[in-house]
Amino acid sequence: MTGSAVSGRGLRVALLSPCTWPEVRRGAERMFRDLAAGLIARGHEPRLLTSHPGWPRTSVEDGLMVTRHWRPPDARLTRRGWEEHLTHVPASFLSLRRAAPDLAHASHAPDALAAARWARWHGRPAIFSFMGIPDRQWLVARRFRLQCMLSAVRGCHAVVALSRTAAQEFTRSLGVPARVISPGVDLRAFLPGGERSPAPRIVCTAPLEVPEKRVGLLVAALPQVRRAHPDAQLVLQRPNDARLAAAVASEPGVELMDPDPGLLPEAYRRAWIAALPSRSDAFGLVVAEALACGTPVVGSDRGAVHELVDRPEVGRLFCGEDPSAVARALLEALELSRDPACAAACRARAEEFSIDRCVDAYAALYRELLAGSDGA
Repeated sequence: MTGSAVSGRGLRVALLSPCTWPEVRRGAERMFRDLAAGLIARGHEPRLLTSHPGWPRTSVEDGLMVTRHWRPPDARLTRRGWEEHLTHVPASFLSLRRAAPDLAHASHAPDALAAARWARWHGRPAIFSFMGIPDRQWLVARRFRLQCMLSAVRGCHAVVALSRTAAQEFTRSLGVPARVISPGVDLRAFLPGGERSPAPRIVCTAPLEVPEKRVGLLVAALPQVRRAHPDAQLVLQRPNDARLAAAVASEPGVELMDPDPGLLPEAYRRAWIAALPSRSDAFGLVVAEALACGTPVVGSDRGAVHELVDRPEVGRLFCGEDPSAVARALLEALELSRDPACAAACRARAEEFSIDRCVDAYAALYRELLAGSDGA
C-alpha cells in the first residue's frame, strides 16, 4: 500500500515485539504501548503482533488490537549462547502477512528480520527501533547476534535509536546511520506535587537482578550517605528472587517496593532524589519520569543518561564503579533537592520528552517512508 493510497485514512501500523506489557515490564514494551495509544488517539490503526506460551489469540486491549501467536520454546538455544527470540521470526513473518499493514515497526532484531523480509515481498516500509546501545561488546556477547543486527538494520527502511549516544554507536559499530526519536514520558501521570518524605529518600526502580543496572552500587554507597543523613532511606524494586529480596532488605536503610507501575508517580513524588546507576541505558525513561515529578536524579556518565541530566539544576552524574563516587553524587543531589527552584527545573527538562512529541515524530516518519515507497 503506497503513501497516496493511505492519505485519506489512518495508517495501519503493525508493531512487532516478542513480548508485551505487562508480561514483560521493560522500557521497550512500555514505549510500544504508549506509542499505540497515541496513534489511536490520532485516528490511526495500530496493531500489536506479539507472542505468548499459549494458543494463538487476538483481543482488543484499551482500544488496541493485540495478536498473540504461539511462542516457540527457545530456552535451550538461549542457554547455548544463541541470540534471544530467534524462534520468533517465522511466526512474526506470518502474522505480518495476515495483518496486511501499511508498514511494519519492530523493536527487536529478530522481529526486524521478519519485518525486512515482509517489506521486500510486499514493497512496503519496515522500521527498526532499537532499544539499546549496540556497542561491540554487546554485539558479540551472543551467537548470531551481530549477523542478526546487521541483517535487520540493512533490511529496514529506517533505523531509530533512542538517543544521540545510541545513534553514534550504530555508525561506529554497524556502519549504519540511525535517526533519534526518544521515548515519551506520560506528563499527565507523572506530575509534581504531594508530600515529600520527611526523611531523605532515594528511589531506584531498576531491577536488582540485571547486572548492567548496577543497583548494588547504591546499596554499597548507602552507608556513606547515612553517615551524613542517619535516617536516609533507599527504596528499591522488589526482585522476584525471594532470597535476593531478603538479603537486600536486611541492609540498614533499604526498603523494597512492589513492581507496580501504578505506584511509580507517588514513589517519585515522595522521594528526595531518584537514581539509575546503569552503565548501558540507551535513554533512561525512569530518569525522565522522576524529573517529570519534580525530583532530581543521579546517574552514571556512561550510557545516555547524561543526555537527560545535562545541567546541574536537575541532578548529578558519577564516574566509574566506586561507591564513594556514587555516595558523593547522592549527597550532592540530596542537597540540590532542598533548592526551591529544583522541582520546576526538573519538570521543565522532562517536558522536552513528552509522549505527544514521540508519537508525532513516529507518525511523521511513517508518512515520510510511505511517501517514499509511493515514488519508488
